[in-house]
Amino acid sequence: QVQLVESGGGLVQPGGSLRLSCAASGSIFRINSMAWYRQAPGKERELVATITNDGSTNYADSEKGRFTISRDNAKNTVYLQMNSLKPEDTAVYYCNAHILTSRYLELWGRGTLVTVSS
Repeated sequence: QVQLVESGGGLVQPGGSLRLSCAASGSIFRINSMAWYRQAPGKERELVATITNDGSTNYADSEKGRFTISRDNAKNTVYLQMNSLKPEDTAVYYCNAHILTSRYLELWGRGTLVTVSS
């Protein structure tokens, strides 16, 4: 069974940093694009950043310059380095990946909570 597991969330003060990780496990032939989304209380899930298999990245405008997405293909893992965090960054952060196993799958992790508060 292929799954995504996020880690690294927690409570941080405004201006602080966190690094999220998401590891894919199971019988994986190839992982294409990977991404981070977030969902704040009372709001819809929104895209934070994406990264392709060859490392090309794309960011939502509000995260440009503060967040960095990266991946380690050997570990089937994607990361999100978040700096200069703001209270409005408080949300559940979800990992998303398009994975080729015996078939093509789009998977979601269960999410990790990030709370930015003093």
